[in-house]
This record gives sequence, C-alpha cells and structure tokens, in this order.
Amino acid sequence: MKKNLLKSTFIVSFMTGTSRITGFLRELAFAYVFGATASLDAFIIAFRIPNFLRRLFAEGAFSQAFVPVLSEYRQTRSKEEVQVFINHIAGLITTALFCITVIAICITPWLMWLFAPGYIHDPTRLELATSMLRITFPYILFISLSAFISGILNSYGKFSIPAFAPNLLNFALIGAALYLAPYFHPPVKALAWGIFIGGVAQLLFQLPFLKRINMMPRPQLLWRDEGVRKVLKLMLPAMFGVSVVQISLFIDTLFASFLKVGSLSWLYFSDRVTSLPLGMFGVAIATVILPHLARKNAAKSQKDFSKALDWAIRFSLIIAVPATIGIILLSGPILTTLLQYGKFQAFDVLMAQRSLIGFAVGIPAFMLVKIFASGFYAKQNIKTPVRIAMIAVSANITLDAVLIIPLAHAGLALATSISTTINALLLFLLLRNKKVYIPSSGWVKFLGQLLLGGAVMCGIIWFLNADLTVWFKWTCFSRAFHLALLLGAATLGYIGSLWVCGMRVQHFLLPED
Repeated sequence: MKKNLLKSTFIVSFMTGTSRITGFLRELAFAYVFGATASLDAFIIAFRIPNFLRRLFAEGAFSQAFVPVLSEYRQTRSKEEVQVFINHIAGLITTALFCITVIAICITPWLMWLFAPGYIHDPTRLELATSMLRITFPYILFISLSAFISGILNSYGKFSIPAFAPNLLNFALIGAALYLAPYFHPPVKALAWGIFIGGVAQLLFQLPFLKRINMMPRPQLLWRDEGVRKVLKLMLPAMFGVSVVQISLFIDTLFASFLKVGSLSWLYFSDRVTSLPLGMFGVAIATVILPHLARKNAAKSQKDFSKALDWAIRFSLIIAVPATIGIILLSGPILTTLLQYGKFQAFDVLMAQRSLIGFAVGIPAFMLVKIFASGFYAKQNIKTPVRIAMIAVSANITLDAVLIIPLAHAGLALATSISTTINALLLFLLLRNKKVYIPSSGWVKFLGQLLLGGAVMCGIIWFLNADLTVWFKWTCFSRAFHLALLLGAATLGYIGSLWVCGMRVQHFLLPED
C-alpha cells in the first residue's frame, strides 16, 4: 500500500517533536541549575564546537552526499552492491573520525583559541571550556556514525527511529544537570559527560533497527570504491554549502565571545526556542523530501521532481508563517514560561527575548534553505549552492560586524536571519532559472490565504496577551495555562482562516513511490 509524503512528514515531525519537548526540559534544567552564568557560557562553547561539526559533517555534508548516492544505488544496483557500498562508507567514516577525534583532543587549547578568541583574556572560562571540550569532542564520532545509520534507515523509509534518537541525548543531559552536577567540581562539568553518554546512547539505540532491514555494515576501508569516491566528491563542497546556517551560528558564537557574560547563554536559549518549529517541521520535511527527490531524479522524472519541491515549499510556508508570528509576538511569554526559574532571572528573559526576535525573523528562510538545497543535492549539483553559501556567509560576517555595535547579541541573531534569507532567495532564483522548479498553479491564492491567516493570528494574540511584567508575577502553572490558551486560540484562528478560504488537507497529499 502506497504511503505519501505528508504522512511520512508527520511521522518524522511527531517523533522529532518529542525530542524538542525533552530538549526544552533540558534547557529548563540548564537555566534552573546554572542560569546565564560564566560556567554555562563555557559549557556552551565546549558543546557548540562538536555540535557545529556534527551539523556541518554528519547531518550536513555527509547526509546530503550519502543519501542521494545510496538512493541511486538502491534504484540501479543489486542488494549485494548496496551492502558493499555501505560497508566501504562505514570503514571510511569510522577511520577518519576516530583520527580526527584523537587529534582534536590533543590540540584542544588551540581549538579554543580559534573558536572562542574572546576567552583568551578570561583564563578561568578558557580553562574550564578547554577541559570540557576534551570530554565532549568524541561526541562527533558517535553522532556521525549515528547519522550514517539514520541515512540508511531514512533511505529505506524508516524515519521514526532516527527522529526519536535525539531524545536520548536530552535524557542524558537532564540527568547530568539534576543528579550528577553535585558530584562534580565545578558542577557544570557533569554536562560534558552527559554529552558523551548521550552520543553513545544514540548510536547503540539505532543498531537493532538497522539489523532488521539486513543492512548492518561491516566496515571495510577502500578509498577507490566508485560509490565512496562519489560521496567524497559531493561531500567536500557540501560541507560548506548545505551548512551555511550552522556556519553563521558559529560566526555568531565567535563574535559573542567578546561580549559580556551571559551573551552566549542568551543566544543559546533563543536559538533553542527557534529550533522547535525548525526541528519539528523544517528538518522533517527536508528529511523526507531528499530521498524522494533523489529517486525522482534517478528515474529522470522532472515533472514529479518539480511537483515534490512545490509541495515541500508550500508545506514549509504553512508552518513558517504562524511560527514566525507566534514566536515574535510571544517571545517574552515563551521565555518566561520555559526558563524564568531558579538562577534564570527576569533580566535574562529580556536579553534573550531580543535575540529570539532576531532569530524568529529568519524562520521561513531557515526552513526553505533546507528544501531548496535538497533540490540541488538530489541532482548531485554541489557547485551552485556552494557559491551561494559563500555569498551568504560573507554577508553574515559583514552584518555581524555592523549590527553587533548597536544591538549586541541581538544583532548577531538578526545578522544570521538576514544572511539566511539572502541564501534562500538566491537558491530559489537559480532553481527557477534552471527550470529545476516550476511553480504549480494557485500560488497567488495560496499566499493570500497565508496572509489572511497570519493577520487573524496577530489579532488574536494582540487581544488576549498581557503585559510581560504581569507574566513575571504569575506562577509556573498560570504562565503555562495562559501560554497554552494563547497558542491554542491563535492556532485555531490561523487554521480556521485557512479552512474558510478553501484550504484542505487533501491539497497536500503527494503520492510517494
């Protein structure tokens, strides 16, 4: 029985949604136990470096290069040839990442000077971040192997397990913050070990499901394998092209290391709030659409390829519009409800609110970049998105230098959103000019429906919301109740407006082969 992309997307979205919920519990534990302090700033640096490499290599360049080639092998080769290809890739990434991890642990102080130059004049934070980085860096090895397994499972239509796996990292970090921290000096070091444990757990969790589809890799190192060389050829430039958002966030971190204590924590927490819609829907749509596009490209079905892209763009915008409106208008209440407990004070809410608004402006672009990039990578076109990414990163660096002066950390968030919007716009224009994407009919009506739904949502939030000073005085239960009421009413108003305008679920059903 045939499935459809909408169903697959909702499966991934639901499973990813559970990880975002546990992720928020994780951030709540961080805020409650540590607050926006120098020690948490140091941990964020120690976590962000391997996490940046994870998104750059594992979930970025490697996934975008590996999945299309694996899909092509499944379409055109025998099962035995597919297994050999998987074995050779497993041998390559295991050997390469083990060597990188060992070298990185040996040169950790130099990495800190490179990634956080602002810490050079703060020996206490520098030493603490350096010691934690030695513990967290092996995470890149574990999570990259986990991403390799996820790519195989996704290519075989098994989306739910890879989407659920990040919960294990969140559970490990929550346990570390609440139960292990008192046994460490300083307590924040417990979080570094939480990263290590969570990475191992994510890898081991997925192995039995890989065995079920009889694709358990037997690592063999053979550089000259045709498929390996193809992945490497696609992967090298893709490291830069597909991960421009992560590069922009890393540049933000570098600039923020020169700002006052707490700036990195405010950026971190606001980025985590923004990642909720991006993770639940943006990543879910991109995860489902890439193997689908790769199959259509292998089958030389250009019409279906364009139709699938059109579906992904429309579905992304339906989510991005209310997410942007909701987070901007409710930035204060969201942060207050989620984080203002323990050592995380009202002042921290106000500071994090500024960067949250800056990030929220770019939500549509963050989601669309993943879709547009998938359109190029499914066709194994690497050069085009790389050139565009270079323009976007250059714009981000320039905007960081300009906006950090008047807006401090909020300027860094806004710079990332603007540069990502430039990236998305250029990708879209090239997809259209190359006739890779030809919009289906009905776009004018569709955009009008979104504008009306967004306007109704704004009106509901404006009418029901209270002043932020009132939110500060409410109890945890009152905050959660009023936030749920606001989000529920705004969502119902948005969906109801779309329904009144004629939009129906069946308009988004796209058969999957």
